[in-house]
Amino acid sequence: MLRLLSLDDPGWLDFVQGRGDATIFHHPAWAGLLAECYGYRPMVVASTAGGAVNGGLPIIDVSLPFRRRWVSLPFTDHCPPLLDGDASDFVAGLRDMAESSKLDLLEVRAPLPQHAAVQTAAPFVRHELDLAQGGRVIWKQLRRNHRRSVIDAEEAGITVERGTSPRELEIFYALHLQTRRRLGVPIQPRRFFRLLLERVIAPGLGFILVAYHGNEPAAAAVFGAWNGVLVCKYSARSDRFVNSDAIHLIFWTAIRWACENGYRTFDLGRSSVQQAQLRSFKTGWTAHEQPLPYSWIAPAPLRSSSRRLHAALSVVIRHSEPWLCRVMGELLYKYAT
Repeated sequence: MLRLLSLDDPGWLDFVQGRGDATIFHHPAWAGLLAECYGYRPMVVASTAGGAVNGGLPIIDVSLPFRRRWVSLPFTDHCPPLLDGDASDFVAGLRDMAESSKLDLLEVRAPLPQHAAVQTAAPFVRHELDLAQGGRVIWKQLRRNHRRSVIDAEEAGITVERGTSPRELEIFYALHLQTRRRLGVPIQPRRFFRLLLERVIAPGLGFILVAYHGNEPAAAAVFGAWNGVLVCKYSARSDRFVNSDAIHLIFWTAIRWACENGYRTFDLGRSSVQQAQLRSFKTGWTAHEQPLPYSWIAPAPLRSSSRRLHAALSVVIRHSEPWLCRVMGELLYKYAT
């Protein structure tokens, strides 16, 4: 039997903190950030024994007036249930909860055990690097052009600074806006980054790396860092330094920092199976690529979103001024879950 708990239930935080497989995305701070930014209702689907939580996952109600939908979690690459042993009972409980809550869709961004109620698809892959082998071993195993790019960046005088202040976040935001415009996708609302600083970075659950070419920011990245897992959530490059090796030096700096601070895993995040260049970049760090299936419980087969609409929107953003990318993010981003 599953129960719905509030996101700030102390039993959930205690459970998450005691799990070696929990990531920053299971921490209440992440779901709380998303809920506050976009006006969602956060909660926890939990199994309990003797009043104590012994399994579960954070989930957010992203329902629209004519479509009831829960997601674990929106704007998140990977968030599997934290469970011990066989997960079939948990899946059956999710199905019952979806039916009793009259949901049109319950989405879990992770694979679930085969079950009659579960639909799956694997349009993405994820990359993880084992840090236990240490920085020296990892360096020797890097793809040759990755090592060369790191060396070239250092010889070009590029430096990387680690920070947790509003200054670094503003630098990242400016580069992120340039990058999102180049890619033809809206940028997250400004309030998202304010909350990211307040809820994740300031409490010590993450940090920002900025690469400088002289005094000018060339690239930056935002990392979640908690429970032995370093996660690269966002990375960005300046329009002026798109072809520089600054981002390589940022990634190598992150790997060295994680090794030196006892982290066991570097999660390089999600990639579409069609993103061959991005996948090659990630595997070049000797990261292991694995399929990333998503799972859905729904009363009817899912329909894919319109690729034509996304393609048209992308063209408009890429050929417009940066303010349009910002405005579209403010107005529409919450619906792109």
